[in-house]
Amino acid sequence: MSERRVRKCVFPVAGMGTRFLPATKANPKEMLPIVDKPLIQYAAEEAVAAGIDTLIFVTGRNKRSIPDHFDKAYELEAELEARGKHALLKKVQDILPPNITCVYVRQADALGLGHAVNCARPVVGDEPFAVILADDLVNNDGDNSLKQMLDVYNETGGSILGVERVPLEETYKYGVVGGEQVRERLWKASEIVEKPAPEEAPSNISVVGRYILSPTIFDMVDKAGRGVGGEYQITDAIGLLMKDEPVYAYEFEGKRYDCGSKEGYLEATVEYGLEHEELGEEFRTYLKALAEKL
Repeated sequence: MSERRVRKCVFPVAGMGTRFLPATKANPKEMLPIVDKPLIQYAAEEAVAAGIDTLIFVTGRNKRSIPDHFDKAYELEAELEARGKHALLKKVQDILPPNITCVYVRQADALGLGHAVNCARPVVGDEPFAVILADDLVNNDGDNSLKQMLDVYNETGGSILGVERVPLEETYKYGVVGGEQVRERLWKASEIVEKPAPEEAPSNISVVGRYILSPTIFDMVDKAGRGVGGEYQITDAIGLLMKDEPVYAYEFEGKRYDCGSKEGYLEATVEYGLEHEELGEEFRTYLKALAEKL
């Protein structure tokens, strides 16, 4: 059982978002909205709800709108106050609780996820930490995905990879884990392969945008060096880590939307729209009428 609390979460947000061009030419993909909140806000809210108190954003060029989003907007708040729009004012002021610390680290060169994680090393220090990829939006009925993983971390004391089962023919899109099943939804990982062909995949258990990592991972990123595409692959570093420390794969409960793809983004927009407390019923009526015309 771990005695070290996970307090910090890293958000790698320096990517170019080329699959959404031209929408992401000047606007970060993490700021694309699902109904009325950007993807990065959903990710930050997940971390805060799981008990994280320090959010570390690894940013790049043209990402100024991310720190602006989490900063105080004096002019906007004054205007909403003057117009008596108190509900909207509260939404703007309550994006993050006052006890949460936001830290912004610049990734000058886009050299892979491993490199982005390593950029956070001066802030993380020698503590275990979480990583959330905002592209992977997860909808949960109960505890969110990171909270579930933190519970498993507190139980096992080892690094935790968030995973889901994917069709075997789609393993080429993911990092895929092999290992021994410990109990339902939990495996002790013994290997991890980046984007294997189906016939070479050790399983169909694929890593999806959530990690809890030992600080030893930083040394492993350096040790692994550059891999596929000349980038520092987090998969390579995790492969080295599991030779020295226990690494587990946990299949969290919840529905994941791959918002890094246009199809997944549209699916999330529709389904979150249907659940929205203000417009859900009206939107449902619209979709039913539309379906009758198709």
